Amino acid sequence: MQRTPGPLRSYVESWAPEAVTDVDDLHAAPVAALSALLDEPAPVATTGDPLPPLWHWLYFLRWPAQRDLGADGHPRHGHFLPPVPDRQRMVAGGRCTVDEPLRLGERAERVSSLGAVTTKRGRSGEILFVTQRHELRQRGRTCLLEEQDIVYRSGRTSTPHTRAALDPSATARPDGHWHLPLHPDPPLLFRFSALTANAHRIHYDTPYARDVEGYPGLVVHGPLLALLMLELVRRDAPSRQVLSLSYRLRSPVFAGEHLLARGTPRDDRADLSVATHRDPAHATAEVTFTER
Repeated sequence: MQRTPGPLRSYVESWAPEAVTDVDDLHAAPVAALSALLDEPAPVATTGDPLPPLWHWLYFLRWPAQRDLGADGHPRHGHFLPPVPDRQRMVAGGRCTVDEPLRLGERAERVSSLGAVTTKRGRSGEILFVTQRHELRQRGRTCLLEEQDIVYRSGRTSTPHTRAALDPSATARPDGHWHLPLHPDPPLLFRFSALTANAHRIHYDTPYARDVEGYPGLVVHGPLLALLMLELVRRDAPSRQVLSLSYRLRSPVFAGEHLLARGTPRDDRADLSVATHRDPAHATAEVTFTER
């Protein structure tokens, strides 16, 4: 007889991982690679240049041994992975405050620690929210503070994630002042997975995504949606320096769909979103700027 898992809170009551420190030299190659993925004619930054907001996700990567991956491609073990049975993981959102941009080609230090751990009951059952904090430093100074919210569940939901029929020809309405389209295909998702050391099979294994996870197709990475929203700022407001940002990943987008990042500037801030014809806000973000 299969054992019914207990309340998620019971698995993390004594879970208190200590802070860990990582270093990275922030070499230029990952920025050049992501620039190519986004069809930029040249790298958006080279050695000595400021790193665009959220592009630090290309660094401080962890590559576990192949034997340490689970059936879904996620690591079986990890310092900040909660001890939940049959753990399923998705990024929910996050926040970031930028004191000064990181500089490409200079050694950086990242101190990671555990933040809030809370349980909630969603439509498909109990879920666990874990906040992970990161402090990134260069030359002995704190450059940015980041919090990432990760949602976990124990076991799989018994219902499909979405029953929407995918329409590869439909497009979103171009609302707002800033627009950036993207038509993600399997090679793009595969390349982004490699750039971010993300082995979750929903992003590159169609039979797995459809038959095991219950999606209608390959899932576009949540972090890619967040980066795409911030690309609006980099491209359409290049003279504005980001002071803070927050983003929320609300519903999945799938390979083959036409998505559109949209933005509206409002004095010292901007409201951003990612839309398809199915949903005007698969992801949302708000950015605030430093004073001119």
